[in-house]
Amino acid sequence: MSSFIAKPHEVERKWYVVDAEGKNLGRMASQVAAILRGKNKPTYTPHVDCGDYVIIVNADKVEVTGKKRKEKIYKRHTGYPGGLREVTFEQLMEKHPTEVVRHAIKGMMPNGKLGRQMYKKLKVYAGPEHDHAAQKPEVLDI
Repeated sequence: MSSFIAKPHEVERKWYVVDAEGKNLGRMASQVAAILRGKNKPTYTPHVDCGDYVIIVNADKVEVTGKKRKEKIYKRHTGYPGGLREVTFEQLMEKHPTEVVRHAIKGMMPNGKLGRQMYKKLKVYAGPEHDHAAQKPEVLDI
C-alpha cells in the first residue's frame, strides 16, 4: 500500500470569506494559515500547494489582548546604515490595517518558494466589501 501524493494539477481549490471583526489576531491567523497551506484537507501533501483561497474582510476591526495595542512593535530596515524603522501596532492599524493581518499570517507560512506561492492566495480588505463575489466564496466561521 502506498501513500497518497497530491498532484498540483489535481488540487481543487475553494474560496472562503473570514470576517475578522472582534476576532483575536493570532488565533485567526493560525487557522487561516492552515487553510492556505491545505492542512484542513485529507489530501494534504507537504511539498504541494493544496490550499484554498481566503478572503479576510473587516481587517481594521481585529482585536489583540493585553497591552499589545500600545506596546507591540513592527520593525523593518531600509537597507541603509541607521535605517531601522519601528512602528507600533496602533500606528500601523491607523495607516495600513490590512498589513497587520498580512504580517501575522505570513509569519506562520513556510519560508521559500512554496510558502510564497501559498501566501498569494490570501486577499485582505479593511472594510466589509471585497471584489471576489464572482468566485462564490463560502463564509468560514473561525
